[in-house]
Amino acid sequence: MPALTLRDILALDPVRSTEPELLAGEGSLDRPVRWVHSSEVYEGANFLDGGELLLTNGFGLTDADEGTRRRYVRELAARGAAGLAVEVGRSLARMPEEVADEARLLGLPLLALHRVVPFVRITEAANRAIVARGLSGRRSAVLPWGGDHTAALLADLADGQALNQPEVEARAALAGFHPGAGARLLGVSVHGARDLGVVDRAVRALGGVSVLRAAFPGDVLALVAMSGAAGGAERVLSAGARPGSTRDPVRAVQDAFCAAAAAEPVLTVAVGHAVAVGSGWLRWSETLRAARTTLELALTVPPAEPPTAQGPSVTSSRALALERELTRGGVDANRDRLARLVQHTLGPLLAWEAAHPSDLVRTLEVHLRHGCSPTRTAALMHIGRQSLYQRLERIESLLGLEIDEPDLLGDLLTALCAHRIVRGVPAVRGGGLRTVA
Repeated sequence: MPALTLRDILALDPVRSTEPELLAGEGSLDRPVRWVHSSEVYEGANFLDGGELLLTNGFGLTDADEGTRRRYVRELAARGAAGLAVEVGRSLARMPEEVADEARLLGLPLLALHRVVPFVRITEAANRAIVARGLSGRRSAVLPWGGDHTAALLADLADGQALNQPEVEARAALAGFHPGAGARLLGVSVHGARDLGVVDRAVRALGGVSVLRAAFPGDVLALVAMSGAAGGAERVLSAGARPGSTRDPVRAVQDAFCAAAAAEPVLTVAVGHAVAVGSGWLRWSETLRAARTTLELALTVPPAEPPTAQGPSVTSSRALALERELTRGGVDANRDRLARLVQHTLGPLLAWEAAHPSDLVRTLEVHLRHGCSPTRTAALMHIGRQSLYQRLERIESLLGLEIDEPDLLGDLLTALCAHRIVRGVPAVRGGGLRTVA
């Protein structure tokens, strides 16, 4: 489908509301417009890449001399601008004649905007139309989601496609995603879902939440915008969340999915880290990619602790932070290195466990992860404290060290995590789940 043209832009309601008058470039109205920008400085040409319609209130031209004004128009034309639209009646009482004359000489479309309309309304409407035209022209022929703008945007973000912030914001608005100022965004990836129902139930439990969600082969992907509204937090707590989850968006989203997926124990849910909505599209991409990578690891790497109850598995990127670091670049690419690390740190313990079936390795990891608390470790391992002490003595004897030494904590936990990664089994995928870290 042909790109949006300057003639198309002029037909948009916010542009028509400005009562535009075409002063130059009548023969160039059908040139494509790649984007619409606004700038109040006469050096605005430096920020253009070509194909843009530039909006200005003319403030930067009010005190400029004739030569500067002509040079400004020449620079816009040289950078391939699709046109220049100048608001007249406030900063400029009328369009400077030298600006109109230079535009006519160069064939650059020049618009005088006679009524004040906030430029943000014009840029939002125009750029949304540009994005919609571009998506309809290129997506449906090559991608399985066709005209689904939500799926297309989530796929591009999760796969780290080359994007820019205005495009992402315009495409998000086109998909009906309007996170408020100050919102925190969290990526979510769900494996085993038949449809989007579990996401919708979680969002209702959170309350006051905006969400982008779509189903892909292998997983459901969502970008949740947490506004921090009290109503949503209270709902999460009433669904059985831990106290304090109101202050922690990651925990709040985890608790909401635990409640929403309670009747679907086959589901595995991974939540990415929280990012500020204004931090830029790269951060949006990072939380989605973290959720996808975490889901892949949750499906392939045995858990560190025994399951505490029947139900869906809901985890987060921070819960599997060590696993993600150790497998950066892929599990297979790191397998040999991790195997050497495991053998160096845990060799005698693994040899004993191979000859004497026991649960010493898992006991050690659970013990370390819970601050070397005998009470907590014994409860999680479902054994008595005396049995736990016997296991810990055996472990220390085999490794020749005292496992509660602070200097050993990082080394041992890293090796134990690496051991789980190395002995992990391939995930059972519904086709299409990918690690994107």
